[in-house]
Order: sequence, then structure tokens, then C-alpha cells
Amino acid sequence: MEKLFQWAFFFATDYGLFSNFTLLKTFHMASITLGGNPANTVGNLPQIGSQAPSFTLTKSDMSTKTLSDYQGNKVVLNIFPSVDTGTCAKSVRQFNEEAAELDGVKVLCISKDLPFAQNRFCGAEGIENVEMLSDYKTGSFGQDYGLTFADSPFEGLFSRCVVVLNGEGKVTYTEQVQETADEPNYKAALEALMDA
Repeated sequence: MEKLFQWAFFFATDYGLFSNFTLLKTFHMASITLGGNPANTVGNLPQIGSQAPSFTLTKSDMSTKTLSDYQGNKVVLNIFPSVDTGTCAKSVRQFNEEAAELDGVKVLCISKDLPFAQNRFCGAEGIENVEMLSDYKTGSFGQDYGLTFADSPFEGLFSRCVVVLNGEGKVTYTEQVQETADEPNYKAALEALMDA
């Protein structure tokens, strides 16, 4: 039902049936903050126990990766607005450090940054234990996972979230970081892996 609401909302927006976001709450959008100011996303994260939406994203070498490529592995989706901001960069560094100790786990760092920027960052920082993936082509990942900013100065970018999947691609943990400037709860995400 929520997917239907999202579709109807974007159809109405595209065709000018309404031009602002006053109806966001009608469509069960997440309310978070950006620098202390209210912000909304286009939906809510997938429910615990649900099958994660499939995705097609671009690696820093311009190749394509899909969710099915990670079948059989536990997966951490570290999602953020841009690797060119301090908190986002720190989350990539932290998960890169943690991932070195994890067997059978893939950590995917996902944003709408261009793959070139992601590649430059990883090279400069010595990031080798996580995969950087970009949704710059379609933005469908952010829509399908309900985490794209619907308003605020970050409209169109991804909100800061962590989603943990088990080896069958089912959602076992989610975090929508309430204040975008804050880091995610790394400990909770890593503990969720143990139960995934």
C-alpha cells in the first residue's frame, strides 16, 4: 500500500497536481532533521523481516552491481548524502575498519555521489574493505528504500541510514538517523549482524 502512495505522490508532483510537500505526512514519510531543521523523506525504511528491495547500482569502476550479487552474504548498507561531508566520510572509515574483522559480510556504502568522487575518496583514504556504490543514474534505490530527502536543502540526496540484511536478503535491522549530522549507531548495526 505504501508503494502505491509513493507512486501516487510522485505522479501528482510530476504532473503539477500539487507543487509543495504539505501532504508528506499523509504518505507516511519519515520526519528527521538536517542541522536541527525539520526534513522529510519520501517514505520509510523497509520493515524488519521483509525482503529487501532489489537494486542496481554503479561501482567506482563503472561496473554494475545488484542485490543478487551478494546472495549468501550478510550485508550492511551504509547509506548517506555525500562522501564529501565529514560525517559521511567518517562512517565510511569506521565501517571500513570494522569490515576488516568480519567474515561473510559485505559492507556497501551507498550515495548519489559520482563513482569518480567515490573512487578518489577511497584512493586518498586507503579504503579497501567496503564497496562504494552510486545511485547517480536513476535514484531508484533511494525511492525504493524510502530514504531520499523529499525537501530541505538536501532534497534529492539520501538521508543517513543503515540497513542490515541476512544471507537471504531479508532485513534484520534498520536505523534512520534522526539528525543527519549525527553518525549512525555502529555498535547496534554490528550486533545485528550476529543475529542476522
